[in-house]
Amino acid sequence: MYNLPEISEVIEPQIVEQIIDQIDNSGKIVITTHISPDGDAIGSSLAMYHFIKNRGKNVMIIVPNSFPYFLKWMAGANDIEIFEYNPSAGHQILMNADLIFSLDYNILKRAGSMCTSIEESKATKIMIDHHPSPGEDFDIIVSKPQISSTSELIFRFFYQAGRYNEITKAEAESIYCGMMTDTGGFTYNSADPEIYEIISLLIRKDIDKDAIYSNVFNNYSEERFRLLGFTLSQRMEVYHDKHSALLYLSNEDQSQFRFSKGDTEGFVNHPLSIKGIIFSTFIREEEGMVKLSFRSQKSFRCNEFASEFFNGGGHVNASGGEFQGSLEEALKIYSKGLEKYKERLIAAVKED
Repeated sequence: MYNLPEISEVIEPQIVEQIIDQIDNSGKIVITTHISPDGDAIGSSLAMYHFIKNRGKNVMIIVPNSFPYFLKWMAGANDIEIFEYNPSAGHQILMNADLIFSLDYNILKRAGSMCTSIEESKATKIMIDHHPSPGEDFDIIVSKPQISSTSELIFRFFYQAGRYNEITKAEAESIYCGMMTDTGGFTYNSADPEIYEIISLLIRKDIDKDAIYSNVFNNYSEERFRLLGFTLSQRMEVYHDKHSALLYLSNEDQSQFRFSKGDTEGFVNHPLSIKGIIFSTFIREEEGMVKLSFRSQKSFRCNEFASEFFNGGGHVNASGGEFQGSLEEALKIYSKGLEKYKERLIAAVKED
């Protein structure tokens, strides 16, 4: 018999008990994520969905908008409701809920068009997240910025609740997928040795980690690769004096390559392979707004850049932001911000 390792009790034991009690005593339970849900949002939500469903409860997942096709292989993904497809029905689901989970986001506005419905709902609201500076619009808050991903937090919740033996393969796959994608395949935000204890415990649930990697990272369309080539050759600027690089795409650029949700996943990471570059930014135009992704290396805090200039945030080396304006305006703000942070970038490179 395998002896389970000791895993730190990151979540307060009384909070774990409160969440279990809320699940057991709620009739209708709804799990929600942030807008444009990524691997961690979908992975953590599906893991919690299966856990609650296996307890015989009425549970569903509703997300603000669609999510990438390379995440739809996970068990239960076809059961996820998309709020923007039928806002009226989505509103009623949230208004009728007894319990709402907010996973992988820490302020209600990150839920996009669902924000008002969640806020107006009389349901008990539980936030489980790993981003800094949580809001106060929740009844129970699990906020642990030191943890790699919300999916890791969900595993820790199951483990601390004494439910490891009940974790199914589907739950384990979802958790692993969320942890893997939110750490860039365990290349950042993943120095804690306990992460690898958790991976070991997930593998013991008979998951195929190589297949999960392939499902996510080797499952792109031909159009995605052509778009990547175009972006790197035609829409990349490198600022060697500031140790930074920029990628950007307009709506017109994307339309040339039959853009699908998730096609630009990971684009922001590529410039970090250039010698001397420690800060990479990807700016992508959407209808009515601009989305930004930031990645950094060494001690440069890209989350501070995101927060100061683009109402964003996240982790030290991986963060994001949004801008309500044109692509041209966003590029101008980025340029000014880069000049302001020039000395910090140079200092970070010299630290070694």
